[in-house]
Amino acid sequence: MLAVILQQNPPPGETSYKHSVSVENLPIPKIEAGQVLVKLQAAAYNHRDEFIRNGLYPGIQFGSTLGSDGVGIVVDGDDELTDQRVIICPGVGWEKDPRGPEGKYRILGLLPLPGTFAEYIVVPRKDVFPAPAHLSIAEAAALPLAGLTAWRATFTKANVQSGDYVLITGIGGGVALTALQFAVSVGANVYVTSSDDNKIKRAVELGAKGGVNYKNDAWPNHLRSLLGSNLLHSIIDGAGGPLHPKYPALMRLGGIISVYGMTVAPQVTFTMSAVLKNVDLKGSTMGSRAEFEQMVRFVNEHRIRPIVSGVWKGLTKENVEAAYEVMRNGKQFGKLVLEFDAAQKL
Repeated sequence: MLAVILQQNPPPGETSYKHSVSVENLPIPKIEAGQVLVKLQAAAYNHRDEFIRNGLYPGIQFGSTLGSDGVGIVVDGDDELTDQRVIICPGVGWEKDPRGPEGKYRILGLLPLPGTFAEYIVVPRKDVFPAPAHLSIAEAAALPLAGLTAWRATFTKANVQSGDYVLITGIGGGVALTALQFAVSVGANVYVTSSDDNKIKRAVELGAKGGVNYKNDAWPNHLRSLLGSNLLHSIIDGAGGPLHPKYPALMRLGGIISVYGMTVAPQVTFTMSAVLKNVDLKGSTMGSRAEFEQMVRFVNEHRIRPIVSGVWKGLTKENVEAAYEVMRNGKQFGKLVLEFDAAQKL
């Protein structure tokens, strides 16, 4: 089978990343009791995959098969599931505790776990779920990690409800877009931020009430004018960085800031004004298997379709790097997906 393998050093002349990847031909993995073999049809990129190649992620293991999102067909290990299309819960070691993992938590795509940038993967039977039937292959591949992260950040942590006023920062990434879709589906009034006015326009087409360009220093005033007399119940933030001191003035008493990432800067400032307004700052990373199951059920019930920004067909080095380049430049609106052809040759 073909697989995308993390290498320690970039090849001569390659300067985009600290670590390179190779596409290699490996044996198809063997299953053990309680496991299933999935013939993957597609996998999706996450910012985690870029952080790993930049050497900015903990626990990097060279020789790992990369990738955390995947959809495929079960081909061995469970007669009831054989020939069914499934998606894979991307995390291992977190069953159901809403507070956090019960033990050691790991994510697919770094050893000792397998990754989804491969034609086959072996995972525990309990970690596969029927792919929502209304989704295309690319949409199904795009769902697992972004869906789980958005679910926990939006509902478990931010407690978004119908009628709430919600701000989602950095619209355009997979998690932010999925959080937008989830919040709109329950009847929340959603606003977004971006440095790209076109991304704000596209978010409005997906149900956002409006948005502001955070590169404009007057963005808080612009958001106030959009909110009218209303204040934010919650902010779902994947950016971190210097905007946080501006948030409390826009929030109601007891508001919640749910932070699932810090792509702008790895720190935030929590001010006394936030304390006086009883604002909660909550970290949120991935989610449990129980939350994954809840998320998949919600996607089925509301017929949500993940936003796919680009699809590359064929597990080749050229395609792998082309998708990485789009992510590195921040030009995507939605998820980036590799679709596989099991018959292709190395």
